[in-house]
Amino acid sequence: MPSRKAAVVAVTALAPISWGSTYAVTTEFLPPDRPLFTGLMRALPAGLALLALTRTLPRGAWWWRSAVLGALNIGAFFPLLFLAAYRLPGGVAAVVGSVGPLFVIALAALLLGDRPGLRGLLAAVAAAFGVSLVVLEAGAALDLVGVLAGLASSVSMSTGTVLTKRWGRPEGAGPLVMTGWQLTAGGLLIAPVAFLAEGPPPALDGRAVAGYVYLALANTAVGYWLWFRGIGRLTATSVTLLGPLSPVTAAVIGWAALGQGLTAVQLLGMAIAVAATVAGQVAPSRSFSLTEENARRDSMGLTVRAVRRQVPECRADGSGTRRPPRTQGATRADGVTARR
Repeated sequence: MPSRKAAVVAVTALAPISWGSTYAVTTEFLPPDRPLFTGLMRALPAGLALLALTRTLPRGAWWWRSAVLGALNIGAFFPLLFLAAYRLPGGVAAVVGSVGPLFVIALAALLLGDRPGLRGLLAAVAAAFGVSLVVLEAGAALDLVGVLAGLASSVSMSTGTVLTKRWGRPEGAGPLVMTGWQLTAGGLLIAPVAFLAEGPPPALDGRAVAGYVYLALANTAVGYWLWFRGIGRLTATSVTLLGPLSPVTAAVIGWAALGQGLTAVQLLGMAIAVAATVAGQVAPSRSFSLTEENARRDSMGLTVRAVRRQVPECRADGSGTRRPPRTQGATRADGVTARR
């Protein structure tokens, strides 16, 4: 793996690692039985803060594109994820969610024209198997509604990931701007559902406020910024194969901070999930190279255009003197008006 790509992968991996702390923060700091309100507090304050920071609003088609991406990545994903978590044991919900890379591989082939490689497919299957060893408990019960909600949440996030890659970003809008648009749109979608389903906001103490601040800023604003930044620089499959790091991180935090034990089977599952994640990144990524090259050329083009606007264009003639710059609207010998 080239060092440049390895650096991008490592930074992007911080997003699912931070999401792995959500369970511990929710159980230890936040009011119980308020999953939709928690999703709202994760998304909307973070989105509004980023809008205030970037001071950039969508234009044209990006109004509806931002709404679609916000619904898929945030507004639909959070409620479906919480519904699955409430209807299923936590381990089952995590396993259902870990099939997301398989959905991304299929959607990337359909919408992006990315041919699925054997290594990517095997890595996705191995990652799901490793996660199942980490979180799945013996005799875990299945609930049809919970399973369907978990699958729907994976499809929603996977579709949002692939469409984010397909649509790219409008000129002048970086990953931070896109993150603000999507979090705001997703939060506005969750708000009425949360109030209708759960009623008025609960009373919050200092501990709960600290938990929500952490979830909104570090866990969501920064986490999703890193995630969308990675989508712009890596293939959709490479990014989504980092997802299994989230349940692995949750298990490690449970062991280190909450006194939960780790069995030999769980340690084996962690090793398999991490190895599959790494294997999914090692494959040569032509898409990454092209993305970086295009970004480099765009940057050089912007620099050259900026210099031309500030420095008169002069070219050396044979005698070593310099010709004066052409004025805007000068007529060439063929009669065509040249414009700079």
